[in-house]
Amino acid sequence: MIRAAIVGLGRWGRSLVASVQGKSAELSFVRGHTRTRATAEDFCRAQGVPLVDSYEELLADPDIDAVVLATPHSLHESQIVAAAAAGKHIHVEKPITLERASADRAVAAARKAGVVLAVGYCRRFHPSIVEVRRRLAQGRLGRVVAMVAQHTTSTAQFITPGNWRAAPEEAPGGALTAVGVHALDHMIELAGRVRDVRCVTARTLPGSSDDTTTVMLRFEGGASGLIFCSVATATNFSFTGGDFQAQPADAALRPDIGRAADRSGGTAARRDSRARCFRHTQRGAHRIRARDPRAQALPGADRGRAARDVGVRRDRGGCSLEPDC
Repeated sequence: MIRAAIVGLGRWGRSLVASVQGKSAELSFVRGHTRTRATAEDFCRAQGVPLVDSYEELLADPDIDAVVLATPHSLHESQIVAAAAAGKHIHVEKPITLERASADRAVAAARKAGVVLAVGYCRRFHPSIVEVRRRLAQGRLGRVVAMVAQHTTSTAQFITPGNWRAAPEEAPGGALTAVGVHALDHMIELAGRVRDVRCVTARTLPGSSDDTTTVMLRFEGGASGLIFCSVATATNFSFTGGDFQAQPADAALRPDIGRAADRSGGTAARRDSRARCFRHTQRGAHRIRARDPRAQALPGADRGRAARDVGVRRDRGGCSLEPDC
């Protein structure tokens, strides 16, 4: 059993805890730390997660094997470096950092310490994405020519102005940082490194941060990509590869086989999100237990470049890009 500590207990940190606590034979949260302790005490008491007063206290605890970071993006590098130096394995929410150089330093620290560093791209476990990945690997969809993705959510409508997610310095790519990175992650996996990019951001709701982003990309393999993402509208996720260049033998494939879509909202969407979190943390726990070299300091902060180096990376050796995930 991997004994983990949760760092950051806002909405998403709580989702990560709730997705596995008492449900996994691989990982359990045994400690927690948050800057807003008073708001998390009832939740942590119900989940059986004792809170401590500092991140340093967690790192000094020999009974903790790994840390899960659901913290402001600007803190990721320093927290990763400190955890690696303490010999703790690390799961960090996306984006890994906000700048290329910062991501490089974080990866180098984990590699030097020989600890697992995983980034929380839970959308890699969406059943339709898994199926597209499998069929592409089998050569059943031909060559990727173009991809179109949409990922929207309404979070900007209820996040308070004082929340760190509302700060422009934490979201330099607008909605790309919050949700669009998932689509970009899929595109980099399927089409290779980004060759060039055009991006437009907009601010449609009152606030200090851009909330809507449109990105056009061209990849080294020749494919093109279009991403629309927003945190100011209804929840929707779709990823379409309808422009796969199919071979003649694939003509009988259903037209939607290259499409992943999730338009469910409310409770169903939350259950789906927690299920993906569970699969992601389970696979990470397996890698830690096995000391699998494929999970060691995931390389490639330099593999995918787009939209102000938001830290999106391509890694075909990582746990969540395997056909059997």
